Amino acid sequence: MYIVVSNATTDPIYFQIETQIKRAIMKGELLSGEMLPSIRSLAKELRISVITTKRAYEELEREGFIETVPGKGSYVATQSNELLSEKKKKIIEDKIEIIVDESKLLGIELEELIEMLKLIYE
Repeated sequence: MYIVVSNATTDPIYFQIETQIKRAIMKGELLSGEMLPSIRSLAKELRISVITTKRAYEELEREGFIETVPGKGSYVATQSNELLSEKKKKIIEDKIEIIVDESKLLGIELEELIEMLKLIYE
């Protein structure tokens, strides 16, 4: 597993780790049942606090992406394709909601927003 932590972003480090692991799970780069690095080894590898890594893993577990077995480690949670698909859609819906709110504030009409989305998607 390859994780990059950047100081050039305003996102907290735990969130960067969480996002990258989620993305790897959703892309199928990390498979159900696959063991993740221990909290300590990932912290050491990334040269960050164990507390930061622990928070990322706790968030992933809370959202159902990983499962932690005390004394054994953390693993990618077993998820059905339907559940994984729903999680993907939820992530996009959350981002679209932010864009729609900003568009309304800026006075951008729905038709214009749809046209922008079409252009960017292509």
